[in-house]
Amino acid sequence: MSEDEREFGTQPLVAVMERWHLENHDLVEASPEQLTHKQVQRARSGRKLTLKMMMKMARSLNIAIWNRLKTAEKEKFVEYLHKDIFSYSKGFDPDKDDPNRELLPK
Repeated sequence: MSEDEREFGTQPLVAVMERWHLENHDLVEASPEQLTHKQVQRARSGRKLTLKMMMKMARSLNIAIWNRLKTAEKEKFVEYLHKDIFSYSKGFDPDKDDPNRELLPK
């Protein structure tokens, strides 16, 4: 596999993190699975990850967001799946709206 086949450019994960005002450290800190800053940076930059790592990243993202929500907002929150935050993931839809638009911080 060549270098070009493993690089997919900036991922939708970046836009989701920006909308929620999250930094790499927020995901690392929230993760119960020993996520590293390097792994988050690779995910953001578009380095191809394994399905297991994509799912780990999605779980960490959801936990980081969940920890910021108020109790009433938690009931409305729709978890992001790996196919929502990685453009090379099977089932990715670039036109899908963010299901949590009304919960986003101002």
